[in-house]
Parts: sequence; C-alpha cells; structure tokens
Amino acid sequence: MIVDGLQFAFPDIARQLRRVFDERAKGLNVTRPQWRALLQLARHEGCNQGALADLLEVEPITLCRMVDRLAESGLVERRSDPQDRRAWRLYLLPKARPLLMELQRIGAALFEDAMQGIDAEEQQKLLDKLDKIRENLARCDADRVDND
Repeated sequence: MIVDGLQFAFPDIARQLRRVFDERAKGLNVTRPQWRALLQLARHEGCNQGALADLLEVEPITLCRMVDRLAESGLVERRSDPQDRRAWRLYLLPKARPLLMELQRIGAALFEDAMQGIDAEEQQKLLDKLDKIRENLARCDADRVDND
C-alpha cells in the first residue's frame, strides 16, 4: 500500500539527510540545531530569546543553553533590551556570517546530490506536492485546535 511506503519514506529521508549533513559539516564545530538557530537569527536579527525559541519550536530553556554555547563560541551576542530590562536581544557576531555561508553551501550541495536524476520540472512538482501535504497537515492541526 502506498501510504505505508510514504509514512516511512519521510522520516527515513529526513534521517538520511541529517546524517549526511552532519558528516559533511563535522569539521565546522556547529550542530544542526545551532545552525538552525543561527539561520533564524540571521533572518530575525535583534529578536529576543523567547521569539527565537518560538521560531525554532523549542523550549526557552533549551534555546538559552544553545545561545550560551553560541555566545561562548563567539557567534552570537546578547544585548539588553531597551524596552524590557529582563529580556535580551540576540545578534550575530561577524564570525557567524562566513560559517552560515559555509553551512548553506554544504546544505545546497547535499540537496543537489539528493536530487540527482530528478529534472527541474519533476523537482517543482515534488515541491508542489510537499506544499500540499504541508497545507493538509496544517488544516488538520487547525481542526484539532478548534475542537479542543
């Protein structure tokens, strides 16, 4: 049955992508969750830790520890929030930008390798289908919240 194949294909592909990415990025001394945090921070520089935790869908204490490690590595700095003495705003340090570029290069090369043998039109169709699946799941999630 096709559903049986699909329900295992998604997590298997995600696991393989994570494993190969981790292997290729091994020498950069940054974890995949840290990369995600840096990438989101590059997109939302100056956000507070709570907002970044929401973007990453992690608990604030988990993010706090991650930001501690990124700050110790000289990649991120916390600045006090002028509107809230209890809050910190997060900013990338110059050392983070070339690292982000290298991680993005590794990610792009990995996806290029993963898409070998699939032409651009087929890739677009795949992306369209995945977007439809994402929409369907978002609707299911919204229905669940409405019924709670």
